[in-house]
Amino acid sequence: MKVLVPIKRVIDYNVKARVKSDNSDVDLSNVKMAINPFCEIAVEEAVRLKEAGTATEVVVVSIGDKACQEQLRTALALGADRAIQIETDQKLESLHVAKLLAKLVEQESPELVILGKQTIDADNNQTGQMLAALTKRGQATFASKVVIENGKAVVTREVDGGLQTVAVNLPAIVTTDLRLNEPRYASLPNIMKAKRKPLDVVAADSLGVDLSPRVTLVRVEEPAKRQGGIVVESVSELVEKLKNEAKVIS
Repeated sequence: MKVLVPIKRVIDYNVKARVKSDNSDVDLSNVKMAINPFCEIAVEEAVRLKEAGTATEVVVVSIGDKACQEQLRTALALGADRAIQIETDQKLESLHVAKLLAKLVEQESPELVILGKQTIDADNNQTGQMLAALTKRGQATFASKVVIENGKAVVTREVDGGLQTVAVNLPAIVTTDLRLNEPRYASLPNIMKAKRKPLDVVAADSLGVDLSPRVTLVRVEEPAKRQGGIVVESVSELVEKLKNEAKVIS
C-alpha cells in the first residue's frame, strides 16, 4: 500500500508572527520555518503504518519554492521513502492546493492520502475535504485513531459530542487531529540518510491547473491587544462596572 502525505512549510509554532509595516501580509523574513504540526502528525502516522507492515511506501509532497525542500528532507529523515516538490512561487489558495494534489494522486495512485486537518497559518481546514471531492474518494476527517483492515480505513474521529468511528473503503483521504500520535524526532543518522533519498521536482504549470487567484488579500492586522484587568473592592463595585463600563448587564 502506497501512502501519500502532503506537507506544508509554515512559521514555526514557537515563533510570534509579525505583520509587515504596510499591512500587506505576514512578515516571513528571517523567521524560523517548520513542517506544519498537523502535517508532521500525518507523516508520523504514515511511517508507523509502514513500520507495522501495512504500508509499503511513504511519499511526501510539498507545494512551493525551493525553500520547502528543507521540510521535505525533514520528512524523509522522519521515515518517508521519497519526496516530491510541486514547484511554484505563487501564493496558493486551498482549492489550488487540492487541485494540484488531485493531479498528483492521479499520477501516483496511492491507496491512502493522509494529511493534516489544517495548517496553523491559514487555519482553513479545507484542503483534505476538497481533495476527497476532486478525486471522488471517501474521506475521514479529524482522525484520532487510524486502523487499516480488510481494504478499509477504520477511523476514530473527534466530534463535538465525543468520538465517532467510521469505516471508509480504500483508496481514501484521511485528515489528522492532534491526538492521533506524537511525532518522533529525526535522529542524526536518519538526517544523513535523508540527503540520499530521492526528491523529485515537478513544475506546477506542467500539471495543467489554473492557479489564478480567486481571493484578494486586502489587509493583515495583528489581533487587538488585550487590556489588563482591575481589582474591585466589593460585589457592588463589580456590578456597577459591568453595568456602566462593560455594559454586559442592564
